[in-house]
Amino acid sequence: MKKIVVKLNLRDGKEKQKAMKVVSTLQGIDSLAIHMNERKMTVVGSVDPVDVVSKLRKFWKTDIVSVGPAKEEKKEEPKKEEAKKDEAKEEKKEEGKKDEKKEPHEGMIEELLSSYNPHTNTYYFVQSEEENPNSCSIM
Repeated sequence: MKKIVVKLNLRDGKEKQKAMKVVSTLQGIDSLAIHMNERKMTVVGSVDPVDVVSKLRKFWKTDIVSVGPAKEEKKEEPKKEEAKKDEAKEEKKEEGKKDEKKEPHEGMIEELLSSYNPHTNTYYFVQSEEENPNSCSIM
C-alpha cells in the first residue's frame, strides 16, 4: 500500500470531478481525495504512481509531491520543537507584512504567471512603455 500525493492545477468543481473520474479508472485504488485549497490529490492503494501521473498529465499540469507508506505514525514532539514552530509562524507573519508593501502590479504578475496553463486559456502579458523604453508604439 502506497500513499501518493500529487499537485494539480484544478480551478473548479467540474475539474475536480473529472480528475477523480480519470484516476478512479485505475486498478488498485483504496481511497482517493482532493484538497482544493492546497490543489493536491491524495491516492492510497497499490496503484503505480507513474500510471496516476500519466493519466492526469493528459489534462492538467501534474507534479508528484510524495510517494510513501500509507500509514504515518505520529510521534510526540518535545516542547522545544513546538517553540521553534511558533517562532517560524511569527516569522512568516512578518514576511507576509513585507509582501503587502509590494507595488500593486507585482502581485498581479505573479498571480498570472502562477495560474498559466497552456491547455486552457492563454494569458497575455502587456508591458507599458515605462517598463520597456525600447517598445514600439503606433500613434
